[in-house]
Amino acid sequence: MVIKLYVKTDRQRVEREWAALTLLTPHGLRTVPALLWLEEAPVVPAIGMTRLHGQPLLQDTDQLTALRALAHTTTQLQAVPLTGLLARLPRIDTGEHYILRLRQAWPQLLAGQPDDPLTPLMQQLLAVWQRSGDTDLVTAPATPVLSRGDANLLNWMTTHDGAACVDFEYAGFSNKVFDAADLIEHISARAIPDSTWTQLLPDLGVTDANRHQFAANQRTCALRWLAILWKQRDHRREEFTAQHQRVDMLYSNANPYA
Repeated sequence: MVIKLYVKTDRQRVEREWAALTLLTPHGLRTVPALLWLEEAPVVPAIGMTRLHGQPLLQDTDQLTALRALAHTTTQLQAVPLTGLLARLPRIDTGEHYILRLRQAWPQLLAGQPDDPLTPLMQQLLAVWQRSGDTDLVTAPATPVLSRGDANLLNWMTTHDGAACVDFEYAGFSNKVFDAADLIEHISARAIPDSTWTQLLPDLGVTDANRHQFAANQRTCALRWLAILWKQRDHRREEFTAQHQRVDMLYSNANPYA
């Protein structure tokens, strides 16, 4: 058994995880924790759940097979009908949230650094993104599905039953193309080559019909990570530089996802 304590209870973390595990437990999936109990303590609430056993997915020597298993588990989660809280509550960090940060918060921070040699480059990228029409595609209506709300690959492991995941405290509804883009562009996914990810697009629900929506979501997610790393550029210089190159690549003819 695992007992998860919630030191931070903002953004309805406890309610989200409880609702997600309540929704999933009756389906008997062996790749997610099963709900046991909830302790609604006023200061540090807790949830008891079953323990999953496996090895970190990123350490699997057969990355393609492990990620195909991840995609299969994700498809199973997305197939569970949305009811209750999660049918009304969007996942944490939606495409709309990323757009808001890129339109308001980051431009304000850049405007406060007029002498930084990186500022014009970042402002130029934002201008390209604004003109691209990506925001319209990201916010276009899409069929809602259950989402963990957290694309961090560190929360995944490989087991005898496939790829298993933990941590549903950001769960809510989302859509397949945004979650696929968020997964591929998460900073933890840089350990996986693009040649592997491109093979997995159909497994993640990316089709010819929604490829343009996926591409818009992907560029938006990548740009949001660039904004995060820009704020930490002094002590994460290599990661920032790599992310800058990645955003440039996604807007170029060299984009392997195009």
